[in-house]
Amino acid sequence: MPHIHFTSNLQRHVSCPSVTVPGDTVATALGAVFGDNPALRSYLLDDQGRLRRHVNVFINGSPVQDRARLSDALNGNDEVFVIQALSGG
Repeated sequence: MPHIHFTSNLQRHVSCPSVTVPGDTVATALGAVFGDNPALRSYLLDDQGRLRRHVNVFINGSPVQDRARLSDALNGNDEVFVIQALSGG
């Protein structure tokens, strides 16, 4: 099962420890995370279910290709990193 990791700056706003969840795509894996942690969804996805502009997702170090449907395939031991960009001045 894929391992999902969240950056510490995201964890300042909502509890989201690293988890191992079932899922064969980024969408299904994140859906499993949101099932246990619904507050996290609004931090990562917009009202259309797409990644927010300031959020990036990487699978084994490579950025996801499908930011709209999150259809990128996942395999059993993939490492998925969810990163919220920092901004400000």
